[in-house]
Amino acid sequence: MIENFDLTMVNWARAQFALTAAYHWLFVPLTLGITWIIAFYHTIYVKTGSEEWKRLTKFWMKLFGVNFAIGVATGIIMEFEFGTNWSNYSWMVGDIFGAPLAIEGIVAFFLEATFFAVMFFGWNRVSKGFHLFATWMVAVGSNLSAVWILVANAWMQYPVGQEFNPDTARFEMQSFSDVALSPYAIAKFVHTTSSSMMVAALFILSISSWYLLRNRHVIMAKRSIIVASALGLVASVFVMFNGDESAYQIAKAQPMKLAAFEGLWEGETNAGLVAAGLVNMDKRVDNDEPAFDFELKIPGLLTLMANRSWGTFVPGMKDLVYGNEEQGIMGAQQKMEEGKLALAHLQSYQQAKKEGDALTAEAHLNSFNKYKEYLGYGYLQTPEEAVPPVALSFYAFHVMVALGTLFILIFVAYFFFSIKGTLENKKLLLAGGTLLYILSMVASQAGWIVAEVGRQPWAIQGLLPVTVARTNLTAGTVQTTFWMFLGIFTVLLLAEISIMAKQISIGPEEN
Repeated sequence: MIENFDLTMVNWARAQFALTAAYHWLFVPLTLGITWIIAFYHTIYVKTGSEEWKRLTKFWMKLFGVNFAIGVATGIIMEFEFGTNWSNYSWMVGDIFGAPLAIEGIVAFFLEATFFAVMFFGWNRVSKGFHLFATWMVAVGSNLSAVWILVANAWMQYPVGQEFNPDTARFEMQSFSDVALSPYAIAKFVHTTSSSMMVAALFILSISSWYLLRNRHVIMAKRSIIVASALGLVASVFVMFNGDESAYQIAKAQPMKLAAFEGLWEGETNAGLVAAGLVNMDKRVDNDEPAFDFELKIPGLLTLMANRSWGTFVPGMKDLVYGNEEQGIMGAQQKMEEGKLALAHLQSYQQAKKEGDALTAEAHLNSFNKYKEYLGYGYLQTPEEAVPPVALSFYAFHVMVALGTLFILIFVAYFFFSIKGTLENKKLLLAGGTLLYILSMVASQAGWIVAEVGRQPWAIQGLLPVTVARTNLTAGTVQTTFWMFLGIFTVLLLAEISIMAKQISIGPEEN
């Protein structure tokens, strides 16, 4: 059952999908978050009848429209890549993975698209109430799209509600509610959408700060900031608390990922959380090198975050690779042995069934069911393969956390000085504020690096390695499309930046 494969092709396919996802994620958080803020602006306009709030709403709508259009283009390409580069994945888990994506396309995207036109072109064409309703429906539709995409992604990280069919060699859905309502999916959705609100608020603060520094559109900028900073502060607090819940879910479902982004090579009781550190690039799971060249730890906090209690054990990467009998932890090494037995019995079962030998087939099926929990591990060549890239996971996680903490302080400062009426005098804060959106995208990209790099080598956690999920293509074919997509996406990004910069330079329509 274990086939020879071209690792170069697999790595290029990984790189291509990472490229597409990274570019797509430049657009998605702003789309998800700014729709809610625009809906608040629009609501204030309808309640007050103020033309200034109307101008403000239309301006942010225009920037949202540019971002939305280019984000859709990259998202469509990413979905096609499941079929082109990861056809084995699509075949083996399509029954499960395809369902939430189909719901996203049929329900959420059409809801969003239906009201999108009304929101943009309904000014003075429909009633104020219906126009406001359309704006809120665009926000709901955008985030409903995110629900189903994140459900699909969460299932890859925490596969529940499924069963492997030995006759077809496919994973089939057994419970849609288990897939859609898994705690991992809920935590991922809340964390992603609240962080997107934070990104959008920082986008508005960046542009509004630029206007205030140049004494342009001052009233619009001040009003934009006070609403965005208030919503951003609420969202950032949400992100902080939900991030803790996400870490707890990761500790239960993906302990290797938790160990990787904390640089925890050997398990500890009352393990400390690394607040800052320099990873030792020579450290491996099978050597005795120190984990860090420098580290600053908060004692006991990782144990509290992972287990919700003091005095408990947090497994390190060495425990998860080689096992820890004292703590009752089965390592990847033992899981590989059982996984290879599962693959062997599966192959023998299919062969016996093909030959019409029912008794032999049943015996092998019973043996397969005994070992099938670790089926995916049977494809690994060495237990050390179960360790993800540690340095990248560690730095991405800590950059995300550090910036998230900084954003809370920034929102507090903007809101406080806005309420006092002295914000436009804080030139240093405003100058730094023009860079906030760039920092927010760094934090957002880092979050997805933690989520996706941290679960390597798995396409489906514990069930399907990336090396098996691939399509049988040549490395040269994937390299060609990688460079082609890099060119296309870069052009799209530059187009967005150019259009956005022009619209920002023009500013809102004057009365």
